[in-house]
Amino acid sequence: MARWDNEVVSTSTLIIGAGFSGLATAHFLMRRLGPEAHVTVLDSSPRVGGKINTVRLAGLPVDTGPDAFLSRAAELRELIDELGLNSDVIEPQPGGAYIWSRGKLRPIPDGASFGLPGRLGPLLRSRLLSPAGVARAGMDIVLPTSHRSQDPSVADLVRPRFGSEVYDRLVEPLLGGVHAGDPARLSAKSTVPEIKAMAEGHRSLYLTMRSRRAKAPKPAGAPLVSIAGGMGVLVDALVKEISPQAVLAGTEVSGVERTGAGWCISTAGGRISAEELVLAVPAYAAADLLEPLAPELSSELRGIPYVDVANATLAFRAHDLPELPPGTGFLVPPVEDRFIVGCTWLTNKWPHLVNDDVVLIKSMVGRAGDRRWLTMSDEQLIEAVRADLSGMLGIDAQPFETFVQRWPKAIPQYVIGHADRLETIDRQVADIGRLHLTGAAYRGSGLAGCATQAAAVADRITRG
Repeated sequence: MARWDNEVVSTSTLIIGAGFSGLATAHFLMRRLGPEAHVTVLDSSPRVGGKINTVRLAGLPVDTGPDAFLSRAAELRELIDELGLNSDVIEPQPGGAYIWSRGKLRPIPDGASFGLPGRLGPLLRSRLLSPAGVARAGMDIVLPTSHRSQDPSVADLVRPRFGSEVYDRLVEPLLGGVHAGDPARLSAKSTVPEIKAMAEGHRSLYLTMRSRRAKAPKPAGAPLVSIAGGMGVLVDALVKEISPQAVLAGTEVSGVERTGAGWCISTAGGRISAEELVLAVPAYAAADLLEPLAPELSSELRGIPYVDVANATLAFRAHDLPELPPGTGFLVPPVEDRFIVGCTWLTNKWPHLVNDDVVLIKSMVGRAGDRRWLTMSDEQLIEAVRADLSGMLGIDAQPFETFVQRWPKAIPQYVIGHADRLETIDRQVADIGRLHLTGAAYRGSGLAGCATQAAAVADRITRG
């Protein structure tokens, strides 16, 4: 932990939070301001990177947080390019993914988007739904216009159009794999604005999707990509560019005060004055820091709910396992009542992990309404995962190495009313002045959304 013997150290911009959002904000500020960008980044954790965490398991780099990002996100690709990491970007191995449905692994149908069936033929052939469920999905084409609220849930948009089976066995697992949330509570406008836009574009969601697909240019490359060597490579590159001396891990902030010239932040090592303050921490952590200064803003921030998740990565000897299905993994709908939420065959998915001797299987657990893992020890969690792997994949072998990653309060939920809440938060932040909030809690929980927000904060600070 840094110490300044209680003298006041000055910086132009102080960023609290050295996860990806905080580091990306520092990066964009330095790119825009050059030598004038006096930036300091603090984090209470002894490790920087936040949810990005790459560990060694069976001698291979395993991401225990996000292991991919959207390849076509402009600000994130700008950041990757400026860090000189373009040559390290890798695409997943070819092969599809599955959904565990009605007792078997079923391929995700070709043309499915956000869990919505883009074509009925592949949906029928996948046997993901019953024949009656496929027929009900096709009713979207002839049903009259649905009447919806201004801020409908994902369930409000999907279930009346496609029926319960599409919702239960496509939308819930696919959204659950990304957001770990309950689509009946998630705001479509804030979580998947693409679905809301399609619902407003035509009476039929299916026909809108078909029309858009026919007009859209064929995308080049995979939509999700990663970094060779793990996402920790991205964090290391950011810290190196910002300067390790300006990124202070293990530095807990005990107080935040507004001054006439800006801000004064108290830590155990001393105080820091700053002209601009960026809170790149979870909404509940920002609420704690701002409570004495802005109780109403703090209350709004506490209103953003979070879901607890975890994952367990198991390393097996390849010769001990039955042959895995071709592809990269599967998702499990809540209706199946399994412990595992999803499963990735890491050594099948990423080129830098391909190995003849070792098979790495990462299983995700926990979602909205399912917190069973919280009361389990690591050993109990691993055994619960192994029981599902045995019943679903026929894997009864003992792993020779394991790693459990717990992420309490990991994923913010953009529930109904999220957009209105953000308007209130933005107004109250503007009233305080020289304060900026950024991160997964607000306008995009993936790395792409966080990069876009970080760039926007840097632009606001640059404009003054």
